[in-house]
Parts: sequence; structure tokens; C-alpha cells
Amino acid sequence: MNWRAIRAIARKDITVVFRHRAVLMPLIIVPIILQVIFPIGFGAAAVYAPIQSSDMQDLSQMLATMPPSLQNELAGLNDRQLFFVLMLVYLFAPMYLFVPVMVANVIAADSFAGEKERKTMEALLHSPVTAREMLIGKVLSALIPAIGVSLASFILYSIIVNAVGWPLMGRIFFPNVMWLVLVLWVAPAVSCLGLGVSVLVSTRVSTFQEAYQMGGLVVLPIVALMLGQVSGVLFLSPVFAVVLGAILWLIAGGVLYFGSRAFQRERLLSQL
Repeated sequence: MNWRAIRAIARKDITVVFRHRAVLMPLIIVPIILQVIFPIGFGAAAVYAPIQSSDMQDLSQMLATMPPSLQNELAGLNDRQLFFVLMLVYLFAPMYLFVPVMVANVIAADSFAGEKERKTMEALLHSPVTAREMLIGKVLSALIPAIGVSLASFILYSIIVNAVGWPLMGRIFFPNVMWLVLVLWVAPAVSCLGLGVSVLVSTRVSTFQEAYQMGGLVVLPIVALMLGQVSGVLFLSPVFAVVLGAILWLIAGGVLYFGSRAFQRERLLSQL
């Protein structure tokens, strides 16, 4: 395995990303919206806005359906604290997963299909590297920024949630164990799943927009997770996050495996 060539491919693709405004802007704007604007808005509402009795009744009904371990964690909080913690710690948790999957999808779409669109894929395919080395380099070029952006977003979110919630909570209360599992275990799995889908899609399409739009289907399970939490069907907990991450890793491994089999020089050259 020629790791020098792999690093060169990854470094080149990462450099292209930071020079390509159409790819770079979503990597900046989406995390800012999800990790800065939304928590400040909802946090300020929880701290300062009047809370209606109907809202608290809905929260009480939701609390009654939660697992006992989560009920114990929320015990002792007043109405505003309960609203704040439920919104920004639990209901917002699935939204965080949009960041790594979006970053991985955007960069992978540009790395694979974008090469075809820019007419640079042929030169890469004729370079003295194996198909496996080429694939690993391109996967790393998307995975490293995805993990980096998701970690930076988590740190930023932690600072903002604790700062906004300080007048209400009077202490640093975030992150909890569930969020740590989400960041360190589930988010990388989601990134790899998005990469695997992008590899499969990019072997069959020829433009960045097609690859990005089709790869965006990966967000559907995250949307389902959000709806499940809002409706009270399920709630994220450390155990649930561990199981969810394991399932996502298995699926991502399978998708990456089939994607690597589809990533062949002859097939890619025939599409140019």
C-alpha cells in the first residue's frame, strides 16, 4: 500500500474543497445555522419567553413516556429548565448528525463526480496508483474534514448551550454521556455511511449536483430519528446511541464494500 500516494490524493482533494466556493459554503453555513443560530434562538426562548400551560402539559406527557433513567436525569428541574434541557440536549441531538453526513456527502460528491465534471478524472486514473489506493485517498479526503467539522461544531455547540443556559441552569451541564457517544461513535459512522453512498452514486453519475442530490438520501434516517423523538416514539440515551452507532457502522461497512467493488478503473474510464 503506497501511503505516500494516498496522502497526496487526500491532500489534493482537501485543497480543492477549500478553493471551491460552491463546496465550501455549505460546510460553513449549515453548521452555523444548526449549531449557533438555532440553539441561541431556542435557548433564549426557553430562558425569557413566557411558557404557556399547554406547552408544559405537552412536556409532562412527553416526560411520562420517557425511560426511567431519563426521567431520573431530568428530575428536580423546574419548568423552564426542563423545557431548555429537552430542547437543546435531547430533541436537538439528531440535528447534530446532519453536520457530519452533509460534510461527507458534499466533499465526496465533489471528490468523485466533481473530478469527472472538471475533466481531471482521466489523468488520475492513468496515474501510477492502484484503484484501492485511489479510493482510500478519496475516502480520507472526505472523512477527515467531516470528522473535523463535526468535532468543531460540537465544541461550538457546547460553548453556546452552556453560555445561553447559564442564567437558567447556573452551572455547566453540557455535554452529557449520550452526546459524547453521539459525537465519538455515531457521527463517524454516519460520515462513513454518507461516504459509502457517495462512492456508489459517483460511479454512476457524472456531475457534482447529481451525486450530491442522490447522496442526500442518507439524511432520511436522521429525519426519521428526529420525528421519532418529537413524537415520543423513541428517545436518545447512551445505550440507544451505542446500538444505533453499531447498526450504522455495519451498514456503512457494507455500503463501502460494495462501493469499492464498483470503483474500478475500466468502469470509470468508460464513463468519461
